[in-house]
This record gives sequence, C-alpha cells and structure tokens, in this order.
Amino acid sequence: MGIQTELYSWAAFLLIPLTYRMETAMFRFGSKQKELMPAFRTAAISVLLSTIALGALLILLSGSIADWLEYSDKKQFIVWIILIVALDALMAIPFALLRLQEKALSFAGIKIINMLTYLGLVFFFVKAGPDLYVNNLLLAQYWYNPFIGIGWVFIANLIANILTLGMLMPAYIRLFKNREKEPFFDTVLWKKMMVYAGPLIIVGLAAVINEVLDRTLLKLLLTGDLDSRLAQVGIYGACYKIAIFMNLLTQAFNYAAEPFFFKHAAKDGSRQLYADVALVFSILGALVFLGIMLFMDIFQYFVAAPYREGLHIVPILLIANLFLGLYYSVASWCKLADKTVMGIYISGAGAIITILGNLLLIPLLGYSGAAWATLLCYAIMLFVAWYLGQKYYPVPYDYQKTIIYIASAIALYLIFSWIKITSKIGFWPGIILGFIFLVGYFTGLIYFEGRSLRKILKRNV
Repeated sequence: MGIQTELYSWAAFLLIPLTYRMETAMFRFGSKQKELMPAFRTAAISVLLSTIALGALLILLSGSIADWLEYSDKKQFIVWIILIVALDALMAIPFALLRLQEKALSFAGIKIINMLTYLGLVFFFVKAGPDLYVNNLLLAQYWYNPFIGIGWVFIANLIANILTLGMLMPAYIRLFKNREKEPFFDTVLWKKMMVYAGPLIIVGLAAVINEVLDRTLLKLLLTGDLDSRLAQVGIYGACYKIAIFMNLLTQAFNYAAEPFFFKHAAKDGSRQLYADVALVFSILGALVFLGIMLFMDIFQYFVAAPYREGLHIVPILLIANLFLGLYYSVASWCKLADKTVMGIYISGAGAIITILGNLLLIPLLGYSGAAWATLLCYAIMLFVAWYLGQKYYPVPYDYQKTIIYIASAIALYLIFSWIKITSKIGFWPGIILGFIFLVGYFTGLIYFEGRSLRKILKRNV
C-alpha cells in the first residue's frame, strides 16, 4: 500500500505537465457552440503530440527515476506508471469535451466502466491470480508472474485505461472530419490557449502539492527504515481512502462546475447562482461528513484491520476535502474574471503552507501531522479566495449559513463520539444512535432551509 500510494502521488504531479491545463483552456475558448470544435481539435492535437514526446523521454529515463525513488529493483513499476499517466493525458481532452457538451451520462458511464474494470482486474490479478498459478488454471503458469506482486495493480490500471481510451476514440476520429471547412490545427488559437493556461499550470502544480505531496514527505520525514516508513505511508493512504466519499463529491462538483460556470458567466443573475451552488455544496458536504463519521463502525471495513489504527485522521481529512470543494466554488472567479494569476498566488500560498505544515507537524505527530497540514492548507486557501473574490469579483455568498451548517455537523459528531465513549455502547446501539443523529440533522436542514433550497432548485435547474 505504501509503494502504490507514493507512486500514484508522483503520477498526479506528472499529469500536470502532460496536459498543461489545456482542458481548462478548452472550456474558456470553446464554451460557445461555434468555437467548440476548433478549440477541441487544437487542444487534442497539442496534448497528443506532447504526450507522445514527453512520455517517450520519461520511459528512456525510467531507470534513473527508479533509482532516485529507491525502487531500483522495481523499474518496471515506473514504466507502467508513466504509461498510465500518458493514457490519462490522452483521455483528458475527450473527457473535457463531454463535460462541455453536458453529456453527463456518457462521461459518468465511461468513468464507471473504467473504475469497475480496474477493480475487477485488481481482484483477478491480486486475489485470484496466485491460486490460478498454483493450480495452473486458465493456463496461468504461462502468463501470470507471482513475483510482480503489487505491480499487478498498475497493470490492471493500465489495461483499464487502454479500454477507456478505446471508448473515447470516436472523439479523436472527429479530429479528421470537416477538415476542408475549418483549420486542422489553429495556431493562433493555440497561442491564446497556452497564454491562458500558462498560469494555470503553476496553479495545477501547487494544487497537486497540496493534495499528494504529504505522501512523499511522510516517506522522507518519518523515522525508521524504508519498509517501516512505507508501512506508515500505507496506513495514511488506506485511511485517506475512506475520505474518498467526500472527495467523490468534491471531484464531481469540480468536474461539473468549471464548464457550468463558464456557460453561465454572461447570464443575468449568474453571481447569485454561484452563491446558491456554494451553499448547496456546503450542505451536501456537511451531510456526507456526518453520514460517514456517525457510521464509522461500518465504514472502517473499507480498509483492512492492520490499517485501522489510522482512522482518527478520517474526520480531519473529510473536513479538509469539504473545504477543498468550497474552494473550487469560491475560487472560480479567478478564471471567470480572467485573473488566473491570482490563482497562482492563492495556490502558491497553499503549497507553501502544505510544505511548511508537513515539515513541522510530521516529525511531531507522524501521519496525523500530514492530515492537519492538509486541513490547514485548504482552510486558509478557502478564506483567501473568498476574501480576494469579494474585491475582484463579488459574489453574495451566504457564509454565515455555510459556517453554521458545517459547524453544527462537527458538533453533532463530537457529541455522538462523547456519548459512545462514555457509555461504551456496542455496534448496533451505535448504529441506531447515529441514525437518530443523522435524521435529526437532516430534519433541521429541511425545517430551516427547505423553502430556500426549493427556490434555488426551481430557479437554477
């Protein structure tokens, strides 16, 4: 778990220079119907050529990279990660096209197929593979290598990505249609897109630092030999996966928000719409936080027993990801007002906080320090984005309600935890008590906010 956690964190860094935020530039220059295909063709061809060139260079250097990461005996892992990210980059622009065309079902369907294929292959290779090999079923002794170990996870991801790119190939085929009517590659448009995306590359790198650098710093700053440090990274990475439920909400919001905000930017009442979206997200985020923490007796089984010693970091990471989702909403003004440089300042400050926070807190608190550094980073970024946004692109956010709903969810969780600890109640009484708390919170939301939410949905859906 520690090895795959670290390598996937480096994969996140690699994706930024491979896509160089051309998908966001496509949203900016392809939001109108007549501009969509020129922007898509220009972005897709640019990313296609650069990915082939950079990917080939990195594969040539994979041996040196493996030595630098202390995986000299696992050089093939580095090659597989490079290929996985290269395929991710090639899929980024077609996926952005689906988002811009508001084809949510196609987008979600392909993503879900990718996920199910990946999970199915992981189970097949890691769980069933050794038994097939021992009993020579399905001719496993000819294709299954038991010594690859955790590497089968990367192979599963690689196969899933190849399948997914195949499903997105119709988008690439469209590149070669109607060439006689429009330029195949618009150099002038490409320059505009690169100028727009340039600051966002720095923003993206800063965002990746905020999201995944803690895994690498844990490996460097924790005490003990390499295996013990990787074990701690593995515990952190496994428990972080429980926070994935908040991250799913955050990423789904981010996927939808960018093209949605650009499409509505010129419409009357758009800023009130942005405020409504932020309020609805904060309410949903508070419900997700409370739902997970009240039923942690169930959610803990998403990770194996050896990793559950790290469950105490889950509420910290849930709130951190909730703040991240709100930041995506509040910081949208940087792109809408064409002030992407401001995004550099905010994300850069967040990256500095992340680095300093991890350097200071990991030696003191271990992997818990990494969780607190993440929360601190996103909280400060959210505040700064809101504060500057009110100056450059005022949006009437109802921050008082947002604070109340999030704070009340945290308070209910703390009360629930106190009752469980002091009363020493068992599994089923704890589930019943959690259900009562969750229903009570939801009922309060409906009572105080039901009418407003109905108005928001009626006005904006």
